[in-house]
Amino acid sequence: MTRTDPADVPRPDAQVHFGVFFQGVNYWTIWSDPASGSQISPESYRRVAQTAERGLFDAFFLGEGLRLREVAGRVHDLDVAGRPDAITQLSALAAVTDRIGLVSTTNTTFNEPADLARRLSGLDLLSDGRAGWNVVTTDNAWTGENFRRGGFLDHADRYKRAEQFLNAARAIWDGWGVTETVRVRTDQFTVDAPPTLPRSRQGHPVIFQAGDSGEGRDFAARNADVIFSAHGTEFDDALAFADDIRARLRAAGRPEDDIRILPGTAIVIGDTPAEAEEKADWVRREQITPATALAQASLVWNLDLSGYDPDGPLPKEDPLPPDDSGAFGTTRVSNAESIVRQWREAADANNWSIRETVIHLGARSRGHVGTPQALADKFAHFVRHGALDGFNVSPYLVPHGLDDIVERLVPALQERGVYRTAYTGTTLREHLGLRPRP
Repeated sequence: MTRTDPADVPRPDAQVHFGVFFQGVNYWTIWSDPASGSQISPESYRRVAQTAERGLFDAFFLGEGLRLREVAGRVHDLDVAGRPDAITQLSALAAVTDRIGLVSTTNTTFNEPADLARRLSGLDLLSDGRAGWNVVTTDNAWTGENFRRGGFLDHADRYKRAEQFLNAARAIWDGWGVTETVRVRTDQFTVDAPPTLPRSRQGHPVIFQAGDSGEGRDFAARNADVIFSAHGTEFDDALAFADDIRARLRAAGRPEDDIRILPGTAIVIGDTPAEAEEKADWVRREQITPATALAQASLVWNLDLSGYDPDGPLPKEDPLPPDDSGAFGTTRVSNAESIVRQWREAADANNWSIRETVIHLGARSRGHVGTPQALADKFAHFVRHGALDGFNVSPYLVPHGLDDIVERLVPALQERGVYRTAYTGTTLREHLGLRPRP
């Protein structure tokens, strides 16, 4: 629903929360720009994390790559080799930051609870209570090939294993000083683990989750402190997602404000609306390189189009049924026929090439474009009307992509009283305004 009454502000004191997502497999980063730095250098991680901390962000997030992605047996061009393990990298960042949260995206399918619980607890202690865990799952066999069990997990069992995993980890974290050995017996795990590390200042790592299916939302409502989403651009869409999560929280027996909603987004800032739109158009065109355009079209057609001319017309072939051969192993374009029909109509009407079509109609960065003042007003409206709690920002340049946000947008938010002017706590749980762990 749309809330238009200026007096109807259900959360008048709500604050905007920001996280930054240091990605590793994507085409949102403008790799070819002269200002684009290394994706694997420790200096890049340090620069992004310290800039975010200067901007009073809640958290710095690292993705995980358990195997280089492939398309039809060939390594995906926009993957990154040579990145350190996420927990190792975040432990290093704990030494060069003071307040910002440090969140590791770590898989429950190809790890074991006792080992991962200890590693995450170690990060939480090293950072003095700033650790978080983005709980993710995998069902694709090509990732499993790097592990002795192989692609052993059925799609339907992903969240079942994840919930059992998380419950075991929490039992280990909370067992310090309570029990000599944590014993867990499930159809996925047999755990006999002595708690070997004390609880941190925040209790244990904050739990993040990103599933958007009904199953994923229910998992988050039962278990997560923060949920990511793809519903952060249009207000009504964001509000509908938030209302759905609140309903699921109530059904799970939790307070409806017990979870923070942080959609992923990109932010493009200009001095004027026209300048911002022009800059956003440049970003989009730099992101959709000829190779990226062909890769995106290949996912829609489920055909290898790498030999096509990106500046030529759309393929005449009809798309094939979806399968698991996409760049991320689980990419499925279920409505390919309707997408191809829409693309052909628009391309014929505008004389667009493959690349032009993907630029205009392909998978788009979920972002916000505008002046600092307009974006601050927009974000204040979103959070104070209950549509979300903030954003997890994906910079389109690394390592300098946060500079405009920190130097221009954050002050505009602070002027409106919708963003902190200093950290008031020391832990990630405190930054997010979450209830303390018992």
